[in-house]
Amino acid sequence: QVQLVESGGGLVQAGGSLRLSCAASGSIFSIAVMDWYRQAPGKQRELVATITSGGTTNCADSVKGRFTISRDNDKNTVYLQMNSLKPEDTAVYYCHFVSARGKIWHYWGQGTQVTVSS
Repeated sequence: QVQLVESGGGLVQAGGSLRLSCAASGSIFSIAVMDWYRQAPGKQRELVATITSGGTTNCADSVKGRFTISRDNDKNTVYLQMNSLKPEDTAVYYCHFVSARGKIWHYWGQGTQVTVSS
């Protein structure tokens, strides 16, 4: 039974930095895509950043130049480095893995709260 375990969230002042981590437990193979999403209260869940198995990255316009996504395939771990944080970055952040070994499976983390004070 695969689980995604998130860590690194917390409270930080505007302009500060946090690094989120998400690691898969159990057996998982052929991870094609790793993503980070976020959802603020009363708002739609938003795709923040994505990285493919080939290393291609993309991120939302709202975080470009501030956030960086990276991965460690040997550890089945994805990271989100968040710099120059703003109050509008406050949300619950969720990691998401897509596994493509014969068929497509989606896995979600439990969510970690990021709160940015002004």
